[in-house]
Amino acid sequence: MYSLNFQHILGIMATLAGITLLGIYSGKNIRSSSDFSTGSRRANAWIIAGTITGTLVGGASTIGTAQLAYLYGLSAWWFTLGAGLGCFILAFLFCEPFYKANKETIPQIIMGEYGNTAGPISSVFVSIGIFLNIVAQVLAAIALITSMFKVNTLLAAIAAVSLMAAYVIFGGVWGTGIVGVAKLLLIYISLILGGVMAYAGAGGVEGLRTSLPAFPYFSLFGRGFWIDFSAGFSLIIGVLSTQTYFQAVVSGKSLSEARKGAFLSALLIPPVGIPGILIGLYMRMKHPGLNPAAAFPQFVLSYFNPWIGEVVLATLLIAVTGTGAGLTLGISTIMAKDIYKYFFNKKAGDRTILRVTRYSIILVLAMTLIFISGNIKSLILKWSFMSMGLRGATVFAPLCAALFMPGKVNSKLAVSAMVVGPLSVFFGRFLLPESVDPLLPGIIITFVLIAIGFFAEKRSGWGDDRWKKRGLFLP
Repeated sequence: MYSLNFQHILGIMATLAGITLLGIYSGKNIRSSSDFSTGSRRANAWIIAGTITGTLVGGASTIGTAQLAYLYGLSAWWFTLGAGLGCFILAFLFCEPFYKANKETIPQIIMGEYGNTAGPISSVFVSIGIFLNIVAQVLAAIALITSMFKVNTLLAAIAAVSLMAAYVIFGGVWGTGIVGVAKLLLIYISLILGGVMAYAGAGGVEGLRTSLPAFPYFSLFGRGFWIDFSAGFSLIIGVLSTQTYFQAVVSGKSLSEARKGAFLSALLIPPVGIPGILIGLYMRMKHPGLNPAAAFPQFVLSYFNPWIGEVVLATLLIAVTGTGAGLTLGISTIMAKDIYKYFFNKKAGDRTILRVTRYSIILVLAMTLIFISGNIKSLILKWSFMSMGLRGATVFAPLCAALFMPGKVNSKLAVSAMVVGPLSVFFGRFLLPESVDPLLPGIIITFVLIAIGFFAEKRSGWGDDRWKKRGLFLP
C-alpha cells in the first residue's frame, strides 16, 4: 500500500484552505442563534440541498459504503438508497408541515403537541441517536487519516473532532450549507473518477462476476433480507426524524425552496453509493487481505494520479468532517434550546443560547472522542444504521401523529411510545436473533401505542374542536 507524497500534501492543504475560507465567509452571516440554527429562513434550494447532502454524503456514504461493499457487496447501497427515499418523502409529505410548524427543533413540535414531559424525553433519545452517527463519522475519519498520514488512532481521532468543531462552530447552518454545496461538487467529481477507474480496472461487470461470488456480492440482501431491508427502512424514517434535516428544511426562505432543496437531495444522494461499492469490490479483488475500512483511501493512494488523488483525499476528509459537523450542529441546537433553556435558564437571551450552542459542540465532540476509544475496529455503517433506527423508533410515530393528527392521540400513550420504542430497539439487540433487526419491532410497537392512544382519545371525545387549537398542521 502507498502513503502520501509531497504532491498529495500540497494539494490537500490547498483544497482544505479553500473550504476553510468558505466556512469563514459563511460565519459573517451569523448575527443571532436563529441565524446559527436555521439561517433566519434565508436559505435557497441549493443551500438546503447542500445542508442535507453535506450531512448525509459523508463518511458512511463513501468510506463506510466501500468498507461494507468490500465485505458484502451490493447491500452496501442501502445507506444512500434509503437516504434518497427518505429525502423524497421529506419533499412531498413532510416539508409543508415542518415549515408551517414554525419551530426550531423536532422536540419543540413534540412538546407542543404532547406536553412538557414529551420534550425532554424526545430530546434525550434523539440526541443519543445523533451521537451514534457522529461516532460513525469519526471512525471514518480515523480510517482516512491513518491511511494518509500513518499516525496512531488517538491522534487521528483528535484531528477529526478538531476539524469538525472548526467546520461548524463559526458558521452553523450557513457553514454546513454553503460548504455543503462546494463539497457536493468536489465529491461528485471524485466519486465519478473513482467509480470509472474501479469499474474499468475490474474488467466491467464480467470481470467482477468472474472474480467474486454472486452471493453475497451481487445481492441487495447479501447480509440477509431482514437485516438489509431494515437498514434501508431505518434510513427513511431516520431522515424524517432527524433534527439536522428538519433544520435544513425550516431554514428555507419559502416553502417552495424548502421542497425543492429536499427533492434535489433525493435525486443527488442515491448515485453516490455506486462508486463506493465499485471501489470496495475492486479492492476486494485486488487486495483481499486489506483492512476493509481502508479500502477507499488506499484505492486513492494506490491508483490515482497524485495531483488528482490529493483533491480526492481532501474531498473525502471534507465529506467526513462536514457530516460530523452537521450532526453536531443538530444535537447542540437541541441541547441549547430544548435542554439548557428548559431546565437551567428559562430566561436565557439570544447571545447566551448562541454561546451554549457553541459550547455544546465542543462537549459533544469530546464525548465522541472518549466513546470511540473502545470501538475503533467496528463497522462504520453499523453505527449509522443504528443511529437512524434509534431516532426513528423514538419520534417517528409520535411526530407523524403530531403533524397529521394533531390533538387526536392521548398524550400519555404518545410519551410512552417515545420511551418504549427506543428501549425495545436497544434490548432487541441482545434478545432477538442476529437475523432480525430490532428496529422493525420497535417501530411496530410505537405505532401500536399511537393507535391505542388515538382510540383512547376518541372515546374520551375531542369535543368543542379543542384539538384544532392544539394542532401544529391542519391539512
